[in-house]
Order: sequence, then C-alpha cells, then structure tokens
Amino acid sequence: MLNFLLILLSIGLVVVSALCSGLNVALMSLDINDLKRRAKLGNKDAKVALSIRKNTHLSLASILFTNVAVISATSLVLSNFLNGFVAGLISTLFIVVFGEILPQAFAVKHDLRAIAVFAPFLKLIIFISYPVSKPLQKLLDKLIGPEDERLHTRHELGLIIKEHHEENMSELDDDEVEIVQNALQLSEKRVKEIMTPLKDVYYILENESIDEKKIDELKVENWSRVPIFNTSKTKCDNFLVLKDLVDIDFDKRPYRLSEVKTHRAKTVGSMTALDTMFRKFISAKSHMMIVKKKNKIVGIVTIEDLIEEIIGHEIEDESDAEKSIK
Repeated sequence: MLNFLLILLSIGLVVVSALCSGLNVALMSLDINDLKRRAKLGNKDAKVALSIRKNTHLSLASILFTNVAVISATSLVLSNFLNGFVAGLISTLFIVVFGEILPQAFAVKHDLRAIAVFAPFLKLIIFISYPVSKPLQKLLDKLIGPEDERLHTRHELGLIIKEHHEENMSELDDDEVEIVQNALQLSEKRVKEIMTPLKDVYYILENESIDEKKIDELKVENWSRVPIFNTSKTKCDNFLVLKDLVDIDFDKRPYRLSEVKTHRAKTVGSMTALDTMFRKFISAKSHMMIVKKKNKIVGIVTIEDLIEEIIGHEIEDESDAEKSIK
C-alpha cells in the first residue's frame, strides 16, 4: 500500500515537473510586444499571458525553483522502495521523457494557450515560492535589467508580409500584400524615380495666351494641372488648373495668363524620400510639385505618381484608355 502511494506521488511529481518545464518554454517563447498587440485586439488568452509574462524574472525564478524542487523530491521518493542507482535511472528517464521532452514539444506549438489555461497553476507556484523567487527577481532585475522591447525592422516586416503572400491561409489578398510591401519601401526611394522628366512634361510658357485653339490642345492633352514655365524653362512660379477655365468663353477673345486664375507652384528636391511626400503634398495643399536638382528644374511629381508607386500599378482614366487604343 505504501509503495502504491509512493508511485502515485512520484507520478504526481513528474506531472508537476512536466508542467513547469513546458510552461517555462511556453512563457519565454512569447514576445511581450506581440502579446500587447493581441491583447489590444481583444485576445483573452493574450491578456492573461501578458500579466504573467511582463514579470519575466519573477515567473522564471518561480518556475525553475519549483521544477528543481520537484525533480529532487522525485528522486527521494523513488529511493524509498528502489536502490539509489535504479531510483536515479528511473527518475532521470521519467523526468527527461515525460517531464521535459514531451511537455516542451507541446508547449512550443501551443505556447499562448498553454499559459492561459495553466495561469492559475503559475500564480500558485509564484505565491508558494515567493519568499525565494522574489529576491531572485530583484537580483536579476539589477544584474540584467528589464527585458528589451524589440521592434521589427522594415526589412523584417517586408519578409513577414511576403510570408502572407506565400501562405494560402493568410487573411491578406495579393493586392493588400503588394500595397504594404510597396509602402514599406517608400523611404528607400526618391522623387527622381517616380517624377515625370522635364522633357516629357506638357507645359505653357508664361508669355503665351490662351485661345480657342489652345483650349482644344489642353483638352487633347487632358492634364488637370499644367505648369507655367519661362521661355528657358528654368523657372516655374505658377500652374494652371483646368477646371478654373471652364466658365471662361475663349471664343470671344484670347486671354493672357495674367487674366486667368493660376496657383502658386511649390518645389521639392529630387532626392526627397517618398515616405515624406504625402506630408509635403498635404502641407503644400497641392497635387503637383516642381522637382528641382541643384536649383534646376528637372521635372514634376504628382500625388498620382506617389499613389501609383504604392499600389504598384499605373492609374489610367477613360482618356488614357482611348489614347492607348488609338
């Protein structure tokens, strides 16, 4: 009868050791930042795990102290009805297989769920071992310091998004993946890479007049905004917005540019990073900016150019489609 009780006690100790071993691996495999994000999204398991994971050193000391104590107790219990060598061999075998390998393998795959389910057990051993684990926590906090909160780099985020593209079970579709990947690369690209070069820019010279013929030309070109250059194309202070010309009757007479409404042109450097361009467009309150390099005009950039770079496709309207057909 006594031996039977000792065997049951030994099994119970191995189970406790297995819980400590598995929960230790599960707890340390959880990233604090990831838990915070999941908790904000309403994940109940993450909220429970976060309360334990944020006190890393206290939880770690409690789990390891309990595990070592249980392993020692298992050997002592087995030695009561087995000789020392056999007791050590059996306890080692049971602890390694059932107390280490199996629970750790399970915990790696189900880390968050394991911590959430066995949170009461973790809190219990923290409470029991508190007189020992708390001083250990203080010592570890002083020697090692708090755990660093690590954020993903831009390239790491790009690889994570790429994994979603390659995984059929991902919630993200191909378009979403492409947009996010392109957005992450904006800081590495410059305005000169997406601008329209000066040689390809449709413009009006400041000494020109707008008449019926010019209006027909503007309609054919179909640009919503047209920069106004000086004759040497070294200066651009204003630009036209075609919708401002709708109410003017050019059949009666031509109009000088000074007689029609124009808008102040803003400039941007050719080496400006694309991730700052949205703020520049917003602050400038304009959808088109003049691109300069060493104080020389080299092209124009529009908010449409920036959006096309993000979505990875050229945006064509109805007139663009007609031009391609022709």
